[in-house]
Amino acid sequence: MSQEIKQNNIAFVIGASSVGTLIEWYDFYIFGMLATIISKQFFPADAGTAALLSTLAIFAAGFIVRPFGALVFGRLGDLIGRKHTFLLTLIIMGGSTFAIGLVPGFATIGWAAPILVLILRLLQGLALGGEYGGAATYVAEHAPAGQRGFWTSWIQTTATLGLFLALGIIILIRTNQGVENFSAEWGGWRYPFWISILLVGVSVLIRMRMSESPMFTKLKSEGKTSTNPLKESFGKKANFKMVLLALFGAVMGQGVVWYTGQFYAQSFIETVCKIDFIQSRNIMLVAILMATPCFVLFGWLSDKVGRKWIMLIGMLAAVLTYRPIYKEFINITSAANRTKIVDTRLTSTMTSYPIYDAKDKTKIYLKQQTDTTYFDGSVFKYYRTDTIILKAPRDEARPITLINPDMIRYSSPNAHLVVEKTMGNEAYWDMIWLVFIQIVYVTMVYGPIAAFLVEMFPTKIRYTSMSLPYHIGNGVFGGLVPFLGTLIVEFTKTSSNPAGDSLAGLWYPIGVASVCFIIGLLYLTNKIDKNVMD
Repeated sequence: MSQEIKQNNIAFVIGASSVGTLIEWYDFYIFGMLATIISKQFFPADAGTAALLSTLAIFAAGFIVRPFGALVFGRLGDLIGRKHTFLLTLIIMGGSTFAIGLVPGFATIGWAAPILVLILRLLQGLALGGEYGGAATYVAEHAPAGQRGFWTSWIQTTATLGLFLALGIIILIRTNQGVENFSAEWGGWRYPFWISILLVGVSVLIRMRMSESPMFTKLKSEGKTSTNPLKESFGKKANFKMVLLALFGAVMGQGVVWYTGQFYAQSFIETVCKIDFIQSRNIMLVAILMATPCFVLFGWLSDKVGRKWIMLIGMLAAVLTYRPIYKEFINITSAANRTKIVDTRLTSTMTSYPIYDAKDKTKIYLKQQTDTTYFDGSVFKYYRTDTIILKAPRDEARPITLINPDMIRYSSPNAHLVVEKTMGNEAYWDMIWLVFIQIVYVTMVYGPIAAFLVEMFPTKIRYTSMSLPYHIGNGVFGGLVPFLGTLIVEFTKTSSNPAGDSLAGLWYPIGVASVCFIIGLLYLTNKIDKNVMD
C-alpha cells in the first residue's frame, strides 16, 4: 500500500477528491442560500410564508433522497470502484444545478416551474448521496493508518468551504448588480447555478487523472469484491447492527448540529433577526472562514485520543448552549432591547407615496420608509405599506391627489411592515462570534466522522455501508432542520402572539442531538481501528 500511496501522492489524492466534493457541496448549497428569492420566483407572488415553506420543503427533498443515492451509488462503488462512481455523481450534480438556473419562473410557466425545480433538486440529492461516501472512502483507503482522521478531515472541510464559495459568489454578484436586477426573474441569482458547469468541468478533468483506490484494486485483483453489497451490508445481522449504531449513535446528532450551525443560523439571522441580505451572509462568511481550520484540528486530534469523545462533546455543547446563543441573537438585534442612543441627525421618515396595483384597478398602496440610526452605527429600516381599496376602479387619467375620501371603500386595518437591519461594528462581531461557536461544534462532530465510519465497515462493502447511515443522518435528520425548525415556529403563532416563539424551532435539533449523545455514550467505542483492510 505504501508503494501505491507514493505513486498516487497523498496530496493529489486529497486535492482531487476535495475539489470535486467542494463543488458538489457548492451546487447543493446555493439553493438554500437563495431560498427567499427562489420562493418568490417559483411560487405565486402572494403566497407569503407558504412559498418560503414550500421552497424549504423542496430544499429538504434533496436531503431526503440522499439515502437512496447512497444505496444506488454505494452499490456501484463497491461493484465497479470508487473513482468511476463519484465521477458520475459529479456530472449528475453539475448538470442538475446548471438546469435549475434555466427553469423559467412561476410568472412564465406557472406550476411547472416548482415541479421542474423539485425534480432537479431530487437529482442533486441522489448525486450527493453517492459523492461523499466515495470521496471519504477513497481518501481513507489511501491514508496511512495513524493519520486517517487527519487526512479525511480535509474532505470534511469541503462542505463548509462549499458553503463559503456559494456565499462569496452570491454576495459578489448581488453587490455588482443591485437588489432589483439580482432578484429579477432572469437576474443575477441564476448566475451561481450557471457558474457551476464551469467548476464541474474543471473537476471532471482532475478526477479523470485519478487512479483507483489501492485497497479496492487489491480486492478486485484477488476476486474478493462483493457480488451483492446491499445484501451483505443490510442482510447480515452483525453489519446491519453497526449501520444502526453509526446512524443513531453518531451521524444523526452530527447531522443536526451541522445544519443548525450553518443553515438554521443564517435563516434565523435573516428571517427572525431581520439582518439585511448582505450583512447576514457576511456574518456567515467570516465565521466560517475563522472556524474551518478546526475541522483539520479535530480530525488530527481524533488520531491521538479517539473519535468518540470529540464528537459527543460537540453534541453535548450544542444541546446545552443553542437556546442561550439564539436568545442572544434576538437580544443583540431587538430594537426594544437596544441601549444605544438614537442619532436623530441621521434618523428620517419619508413622506408616504402611492403605488397603483397594475392588475387590480381598485387597489392603491401607500408606502412609507423610516430609517432609525443609532450612535453605534446600526441602522434599522422600516418599510410600511398601507392598502387602500377604492369603491370603483380608478380613472388612470385622474392624479392620485384628486382621489377624495368618499372614493375609498376602506383602508387596510393592519399595515404590512418589513424590517431590515444593518448592525454596527460591535454587534456585528458579537453575531460573528455566536455563529463561530456553532461552527466549532460542527467541526467537532464532523471532523472525525469520516475516519470513524470508514473504520466501522469492511472494505468490500464500505462504500455502501457507510454511505447509508451518513446520508440518513445528514440528509434526513440534518437536512430537515431548516424546514422543521421554521414549521415548529409557525405552529406556535397565535392571535395573541402572532410572531410565535422564535426559539421553538431549536427543540428539534436539541432533541435529536440529545438522543444521539445518550446512545453514543452507552454503545460507541473509542478504539481506533488501524487495520481497515479487512
